Amino acid sequence: MHTYLDGVREIIKDYFRILSDEFPEFLYDYIETKEMQRLKGTGVACGTDWTNLFCHKFFHSNLEHSVGVALIIWHFTKDKKQTLAGLFHDIATPTFKHCIDFMNGDNKTQESTETETEAIIRNSQEIMSLLKRDGIKLEEVKDYHIYPIADNDTPKLSADRLEYTFTNGIFFKEIWDLTKIKEIYDDIEILTNEEEIIELGFKNQNIAEEFIEKASELWPLWINKEDKITMQFFADVLKEMSQKQMICKQDLYTYSEQEIIEKIKHCGDTKIEKAFEQFQNASKVYESDEPAEGKYCVSIDSKKRYIIPLVKCKKENKRINQLSKKANHDIQNFFKFSTKKYIYFDFNF
Repeated sequence: MHTYLDGVREIIKDYFRILSDEFPEFLYDYIETKEMQRLKGTGVACGTDWTNLFCHKFFHSNLEHSVGVALIIWHFTKDKKQTLAGLFHDIATPTFKHCIDFMNGDNKTQESTETETEAIIRNSQEIMSLLKRDGIKLEEVKDYHIYPIADNDTPKLSADRLEYTFTNGIFFKEIWDLTKIKEIYDDIEILTNEEEIIELGFKNQNIAEEFIEKASELWPLWINKEDKITMQFFADVLKEMSQKQMICKQDLYTYSEQEIIEKIKHCGDTKIEKAFEQFQNASKVYESDEPAEGKYCVSIDSKKRYIIPLVKCKKENKRINQLSKKANHDIQNFFKFSTKKYIYFDFNF
């Protein structure tokens, strides 16, 4: 019998096996729903798959990310409700993911699109029927924020934050292989934090230290000039197309990224088409303390993503930066990272 896993690339199948020894059978039906399958065409890389500024190993979809989050939650909790909340956490993600948060003016928290999650689940006859079959209420799966293993505030470690850190370290910048991921993952367990709330954390300081050393190579990449200008450029292109009625909000929940790219490239507006071609072929992003006249020039403050995980201690669990000078140094180096006030392309839009 054909299952979702049959269509998944081998490295991700092997990665899923690390996250959970078993692939829970109940997940298959939910994954096959129309609302979840749509996420196949939306990448976690927020538009950076579509420009020469980046060289990703492969296209990692929001469906794969969502399944990964669900498997992490299942591994640690064996709780269907929490697992499904994790699976659904990106169900409201539009094409190009957080680029649309930029379009909405929410570049700092990047949560503006999450408001549709409950409505999408509620309006899906397939999902609601499956939930009824499994005796699960909508209220129990509509918001993964209520489950601290699934999600919590930065800089704590959660299933969501762990999953995208692992996979970005495979496809975005290769900082570890599956053997190293397994070594790190096997050292994680549920701990109680300083607020008396459960949280994922490490059993051993040396593994937590290594995790920070590697993960901190990724953190600046998510706020560097190339990443920020790519997200803002997509936001501005889609906003202009929306204003000119070439695209509508629903299109971002209907079409894949590849299909939207084709709409941009053949929209019939010479200005948009030319700028997008220059964007795709650009090999360099510039930065300056002053605005660049006659260029596509933006000033952006983006969300900082980082982790300061708990480590298991005899008396009281502590954050790795309290225990390790090396980890604290890596974290502080990230806090010092910044781009100049203005970043720009050598073309105008």
